[in-house]
Amino acid sequence: MLRQCPFAIDPSGRDIHAEAARLRELGPAVRVTLPGGVQGWAVAGHHALRKLLADPRVSKDAYRHWPAWISGEVGPEWPLAIWVSVQNMITAHGAEHTRLRRLALKAFTLRRVAAMRPRIDEVVAEVLDELARRPGDEPVDVRAHFAHEVPTRIIFELFGIPEWARARLYKIINGFFDTAISAEDAHRNGVDLYETMGELVSHKRAHPAEDLTSGLIAARDDEDGAQLTEKELVDNLILLFTAGYETSVNLISSAVHELLAHPSQLELIRSGLASWEDAVEETLRRQPPAANAILRYAVEDIDVEGTVIPKGDPIIVSLASAGRDPQVHGADADDFDITRATRSDHMAFGFGPHYCMGATLSRLEAAVAVSALFGRFPGMSLAVPPQGLGRVESFISNGLRELPVRLGPDTVQESGVPHS
Repeated sequence: MLRQCPFAIDPSGRDIHAEAARLRELGPAVRVTLPGGVQGWAVAGHHALRKLLADPRVSKDAYRHWPAWISGEVGPEWPLAIWVSVQNMITAHGAEHTRLRRLALKAFTLRRVAAMRPRIDEVVAEVLDELARRPGDEPVDVRAHFAHEVPTRIIFELFGIPEWARARLYKIINGFFDTAISAEDAHRNGVDLYETMGELVSHKRAHPAEDLTSGLIAARDDEDGAQLTEKELVDNLILLFTAGYETSVNLISSAVHELLAHPSQLELIRSGLASWEDAVEETLRRQPPAANAILRYAVEDIDVEGTVIPKGDPIIVSLASAGRDPQVHGADADDFDITRATRSDHMAFGFGPHYCMGATLSRLEAAVAVSALFGRFPGMSLAVPPQGLGRVESFISNGLRELPVRLGPDTVQESGVPHS
């Protein structure tokens, strides 16, 4: 029956969690139809996903392991083609993935992330000052004016993005994650993305600096001294930049929303019974910044708890279904509880060899940003009912479209300390 009537994935992501729950009910591996009519499988549930994501028989390389892409049956005209056509760490498999990740880690080091902590504090303070200068009696969209601004400024500095490229990248990234986009707009967005990133690489070659882009350009493999090819360089920059931006914006805005919608949980932090880091982890579990990860491919027939995914079939990974799996998180898995023992037992940043290398930075940004926001505006409240908030149009990205709040009193202003 499932072969005759595959589950249709909603390209607009209108109700990510209801869809994820339905996939769990249907089984660990479910036949699905993706936007554009592409047929594949969705794997859902915590245990099934952990096993699948660590399985070496699961590839992310469409050029080697997706027959429909290799033959041209699915091609560049597919609205989601950019997600499989890029050739970077996230789409590489086996030894090729190991090589690309090793080169990227030479630039994206823990030392570089740790060194950013003072600058993260400074950026957060700058954005809070800008918020404080807005009219106090008007609702403020803290997704647009805080959750967006903090990681954007940090990632622009991390990558050394010049001013001329920033507005273009804002527009491109928004289109990148819109999975309800038309094929024509998706193609145009892809062209703009490659043009902009190509110009950025040329600029950084001429003006190298202490940034991640320059680091990737200079990185050499320890084994053979080889550098990234031009396409590998551009495609890995696309991966690191887009993933780093979208994940952090969604995480910060979702964490703020969860705490405002659940004031008893916020009080646990203020009373010292829990931490801001606890709130970030529970947000990652309950509202992962990415709801679904696409695409993976079966290198050979794979048995997923009794259901066989045939060799060559594409697979989407339902990260949202894992975070609220009652088999791991209990009957109250849908609830927001920052003291939950399993709050860190999620796959918001993936699992296995493709685990997100930016997870540490994303967690750090979110904890610093959210704690500073509530510290500066302790009386902040939602300006609309929680159920009235819209979501971004995407079945990949999971985030609020906007988050209007009333900031309330500014503690810096009240203390008489002038704004910076």
